[in-house]
Amino acid sequence: MSNEPGHHSLICMQTNKVQPEMETNYNQEKPGGSQDAPNSELVAPGSEGIGCCGYVLIFFSFLMVLVTFPISLWACIKIVQEYERAVIFRLGRVRSGAKGPGIFWIMPCTDDFCRLDLRTVSFAVPPQEVLTKDSVTIMVDAVVFYRIFNPIITVVKVDNANQATQLLAQTTLRNMLGTKSLTEILIDREEMADHMGRVLYAATKEWGIKVERVEIRDVKLPSSLQRAMATEAEAAREARAKVVAAEGEMNASRALKEAAVIMSESPAALQLRYLQTLSQIATERNSTIVFPIPVELFSRYLEPRKDQ
Repeated sequence: MSNEPGHHSLICMQTNKVQPEMETNYNQEKPGGSQDAPNSELVAPGSEGIGCCGYVLIFFSFLMVLVTFPISLWACIKIVQEYERAVIFRLGRVRSGAKGPGIFWIMPCTDDFCRLDLRTVSFAVPPQEVLTKDSVTIMVDAVVFYRIFNPIITVVKVDNANQATQLLAQTTLRNMLGTKSLTEILIDREEMADHMGRVLYAATKEWGIKVERVEIRDVKLPSSLQRAMATEAEAAREARAKVVAAEGEMNASRALKEAAVIMSESPAALQLRYLQTLSQIATERNSTIVFPIPVELFSRYLEPRKDQ
């Protein structure tokens, strides 16, 4: 088909297949590789197995197009957007390759097509009531992002791919959280979301669907459990506060002991400390009356006894 501007052709577009680099997430086996062999019968050319009656119907359909030309062009020419693909069925048999984007040609009365969107689709998993491994009932909801990478398999092998993916995500979420404890669910949320994405991708790649990302959005705890956890956390904080206060008292007593030893070796240091205390009291508490006592009166008590 020519790519010159203004040139229109009725020849069907080449098969559009997703390149292998689009299937790199989760390090799973690529559907475009060895998995394509079992599905080869799904993409067989539409001309195979039609039979004589089929060729007759196609001939009359083509003859009708010629007779009603150019009015028949409105029924024969179809357009799909850049993000869409069209899977064509001729006499009930799928034709090789999904058509699009752009213009493609179908035969009236014998051809039918299904339009699919290849853009990433997101849906919210409804809150699931789950019993964890340690017998705690919680409500968990998640968000799943997926897209279609093989339109033919999605149309032929799955009745409703979107609904099937949603139901599978709900079941997987319940089964996975049932094997985890409450602590693991609250701490390892990202790891669990990645594991859930791997499980969903392994199941949906046979449907031509790729799960790109899974996010666990919220974990709701019962009110009684929330109160119990709040009480436990408050008790733990109080215990840590008491330990810190005790350690502070111990460090202060050690510092006072060292200061007392230093002051006992120098009587002038005690007097300087006394004057410093008077200065602080005079600055902060002006209404306080201070009676200074000479330090010399206590000098005889500071001297060591002779009998020792």
